[in-house]
Amino acid sequence: MSGAHLRAPGLEAAGIAHGFGLRDSPPVPELVRPRQVHGRGVARVAAAGAAAGAADAVVTAAPGVAVGIATADCVPLLVAADAGRAVAAVHAGWRGLAAGVIGAALAELRASAGDDAALRAAIGPHIGPCCYEVDAPVLEALGRFGAELAGALSPSRPGHHRLDLGALALRDLRDAGVAHDAIETATACCTSCDAARFHSYRRDGARAGRLVHWIRASALPRG
Repeated sequence: MSGAHLRAPGLEAAGIAHGFGLRDSPPVPELVRPRQVHGRGVARVAAAGAAAGAADAVVTAAPGVAVGIATADCVPLLVAADAGRAVAAVHAGWRGLAAGVIGAALAELRASAGDDAALRAAIGPHIGPCCYEVDAPVLEALGRFGAELAGALSPSRPGHHRLDLGALALRDLRDAGVAHDAIETATACCTSCDAARFHSYRRDGARAGRLVHWIRASALPRG
């Protein structure tokens, strides 16, 4: 997919314009992105060109407006309500997951689209449990996941575990009311394993670039 983006099959089939970034993905014109701070803040964008401010998720129901976030190992999520009537882009690293950014973003998305809106979500490229080792302070911060956290861990060296961030994101999507068959994982590749396609902070350190992920609200006004 040189010069393009990764596409989630379900979002694509629904006609929702979106893309998960690759190393050589072209810029998306007029993309609205927040200043990411690894928290649970959600920005609602009312029009093209609006400032999103400091947040780790961005939501819009403005026709034709594209919103996005950037990652270099954290979990990106793209979510659409009712075939794109409202959309959200979410940046979920371990701090954001600990803070509940996914639940906060989907609550804002439902506020924009209506509580009865059908949601479809795609989990994008992020560091996999094959490459992501964490220590006790990270696990303590993620304690709200309870038994689900244990299922996302595998032991590595003493005092450390390998962690499946995608599994925790999946739990939060389900808890927020996204149906199991409406959650896509085909694009959840490991960023650290695939240096040809993806940037990775864990692999490359401070010189790592960023992958930009985006989704566009339907150009048809709400009726």
